[in-house]
Amino acid sequence: MKKFIGYYKPHWKLFVIDMICSFLISLCTFAYPFVTEVIMNKENIKAGKFDLILLFCGLLVLIYVIKAILNYIVQYWGHILGVRIQADMRKELFEHLQSLPFSYFDENKTGTIMSRIINDLMDIAELAHHGPEGIFLSIFSIVADTIYLSIRVNPILAILLCMIIPFVLIFAIVRRKKMKAAFKKMREETGEINARVESSVAGIRVTKAYTASKDEIRKFNESNKAFQKARAKAYHEMGVFNSGMGLFTDIFNAIALVGGALLLYVGLNEKFDLNINLGFNIGINEAQLTAYLLSASMIINPIRTLISIFEQIQNGMTGFARFTEIINMKPEKEAENPVHVEGLKEEIRFDKVYFKYSEEENPDWILNGLDLSIKKGKTVALVGPSGGGKTTICHLIPRFYEVSEGAIYFDNVDVRDISFNSLRKTIGIVAQDVFLFTGTIKENIAYGKLDATDEEIIEAAIRANIHDFITELPEGYNTFIGERGVKLSGGQKQRLSIARAFLKNPEILILDEATSALDNITEMQIQQSLESLSKGRTTIVVAHRLSTVKNADEIIVIDKTGIVERGNHFELIKTNGIYANLYQYQFKE
Repeated sequence: MKKFIGYYKPHWKLFVIDMICSFLISLCTFAYPFVTEVIMNKENIKAGKFDLILLFCGLLVLIYVIKAILNYIVQYWGHILGVRIQADMRKELFEHLQSLPFSYFDENKTGTIMSRIINDLMDIAELAHHGPEGIFLSIFSIVADTIYLSIRVNPILAILLCMIIPFVLIFAIVRRKKMKAAFKKMREETGEINARVESSVAGIRVTKAYTASKDEIRKFNESNKAFQKARAKAYHEMGVFNSGMGLFTDIFNAIALVGGALLLYVGLNEKFDLNINLGFNIGINEAQLTAYLLSASMIINPIRTLISIFEQIQNGMTGFARFTEIINMKPEKEAENPVHVEGLKEEIRFDKVYFKYSEEENPDWILNGLDLSIKKGKTVALVGPSGGGKTTICHLIPRFYEVSEGAIYFDNVDVRDISFNSLRKTIGIVAQDVFLFTGTIKENIAYGKLDATDEEIIEAAIRANIHDFITELPEGYNTFIGERGVKLSGGQKQRLSIARAFLKNPEILILDEATSALDNITEMQIQQSLESLSKGRTTIVVAHRLSTVKNADEIIVIDKTGIVERGNHFELIKTNGIYANLYQYQFKE
């Protein structure tokens, strides 16, 4: 609650205005029973004080006009308050997501994360507006109306109505835990079904290609049924809560009616002289009864308000709990006094590096005491069977993951002591799995250098051998490529990714199967450009096509046991080992 309240601080003026207007609306509501008591007073009617009655009626209309204006302020600016708080939370959440390590995204589905950013925060916005306002006004109305009943009508009737309120509160507290658990489960299933839809839509081409629509429908139906079951459970708990609260409301009405009727009977029959030195008459008159019944309904209304906003409160607090789960996730750990590096001067060195993706007790080590040195300005190729740790090595250098044991040194500085921004600025990556953002060709190339000029972007495209293709498009560099570049071929997407790396012009270049999606002719053209880019730079190449690594300064053969061979192409061919066998197998024809 302390953290939740903290989000009101930047908008405290708007919050104060909202609460003041709500308070004034509540005061306006009290005018009705007071005016009713005056109008229904038989002494005023007998005396023919119609001018007084009309005056009070006019006053009531004026109050209602003021109330309408205040209601507009509360409805409009109150919701603006909720939207602003929601925007602050969404901004904080998105910024925090940017700081989380890769491992978080390995373990959490995209649809689930999206559900937390969109659905949960929508409910939090409604809670931010209606929660404090509804709770404050309800409690204020109950207390103020009880005081009004005690002073203006009859203290016994006020006590009679207040007797049932503790039972209402006890019931609400008991049911709250069950509702909270049910709504949390419903949130989780909402995330799951969002993840299922996101995955199915993103993979629709694969689904159609493998005629797997029925299987996708089956999986969706399973998620849909789980969501339906969770929602039904939540509504069951809400139904129990609402029906119980409704029962208390009806009992409340009955007590008010019976109690009021009895005291009216006492007040109308003079033979019941029950003024037992209590300082007030136990009996009441018709005007007081009318005011009493109206006041009783005014106590019932805030109770009903609490009932109606309880689901909203439950939704919002459950959403906020899920929001804080992500916010409390530890971001990538920056060194206390991070070192800023200008570039590589000597080498990248792996010193007895152990690494595993899972934190379980007995997972397989991906790297098992790896010792490796990559000299500045050299091109080093990592080859070998899948699962040997080649891509893992590439991910550990920019600290996408942290080593389990050992250390990686950037010159003589542990990469864990270097600032993320400084380290990653020196590294450019072209991966096998190309990711393009929804937008234009120009925007995607410019990701390599966000302040690049048009001339620099065009030069990068020329060097990646994609400029001619772009200029043939109707919109040229401003062509919209669709979600994840869906309008481009695999080779075209790969060349855009390579153009992005050309534009960044990094000190260290990591090519993880960078030409795997290209045809042979395009691969040869790109390979020439990559070799040109690699000159004078430290380049790490991961490749299964050995034709792309023949000219590397050093080729390192890695399998699950670690480094098994190293040397240049001709040296490894002479040894007639693993590399030679792989090479002969690929080029035996």
